[in-house]
Amino acid sequence: MDTIAWLLDSDPTIRWQTMRDLTDASPASIAKERARVAHEGLAAEILAHQGKDGAWHRDGAPDWLPTLFTLQLLRATGVDRTDPSIRSMVSRLEAGFRWDESFGKKPFFEGEVEPCINGGALALGGYFGHPCESLARRLLGEQLADGGWNCEAPKSTRSSFHTTICVLEGLLEYERAVGSAPEIAAARRRGEEYLLERSLFRRRSTGDVAHPAFLSFAYPPRYHYDVLRALDYLRDAGVQHDARIDEALRLVESRRQADGRWLLDWANDESLAFPFNERVGEPSKWNTLRALRVLRRYERVALAPLANS
Repeated sequence: MDTIAWLLDSDPTIRWQTMRDLTDASPASIAKERARVAHEGLAAEILAHQGKDGAWHRDGAPDWLPTLFTLQLLRATGVDRTDPSIRSMVSRLEAGFRWDESFGKKPFFEGEVEPCINGGALALGGYFGHPCESLARRLLGEQLADGGWNCEAPKSTRSSFHTTICVLEGLLEYERAVGSAPEIAAARRRGEEYLLERSLFRRRSTGDVAHPAFLSFAYPPRYHYDVLRALDYLRDAGVQHDARIDEALRLVESRRQADGRWLLDWANDESLAFPFNERVGEPSKWNTLRALRVLRRYERVALAPLANS
């Protein structure tokens, strides 16, 4: 089975995104497949695990942890937020979930205090129709002089790759939700430049690899940074080709296996409300989809024909 056929033989979550990003399927075919996402497979399982209190739970973990990162996985499915099941989910979350008392018992989409967590909350609010202006402005105020963000600021004046990618994803979804937002766009450009100046994985000061883990591809990523996550963000944000990403693109190309697939290098499924359905060391549909659409965006692979679309 070739790689595109393997991806298409999937949960609607993977199938519809493969059709949209990697084939010449018609808009009507893509929309039809996307309509299945909330009712079959991964997204339906996520919805089924929501508690009556609006949160997601995992034994031994504070409620915010599986709630935040299970919802991030739901966002990654590309589920239609106007589906009635998604509207019901959001209503339960809004009515029931509150951040810890030390964070003011605020509703979920208003976030807490750490920018890496708040970037995730802002992304979810934007995607699910509850963009929070006060949270966006807080993150703007926490941007550091080098263009990125760090949960250890102000103690640390240097940005973190991890925190920066979380905030960039949040600002992008917020900007999409509210429309024209020049301040947000400008902050994102500075954050993107922080990554580009470092070729997405190198220290600016020495040129050394900032951390070996940045060169391995995780899914779901939780708050962790890696090169594939950064490239997929740049693709999603519509960032044009820049020579400073070429080394990262070559790295992604080099990790492709002989069968045309990418492996799951590691996972952060301990933060989910239920076990993830891919195994470390085995071919990963999530990593393969993301790698191929990044390479497609930057003209490294061709669009696949899809018959009867």
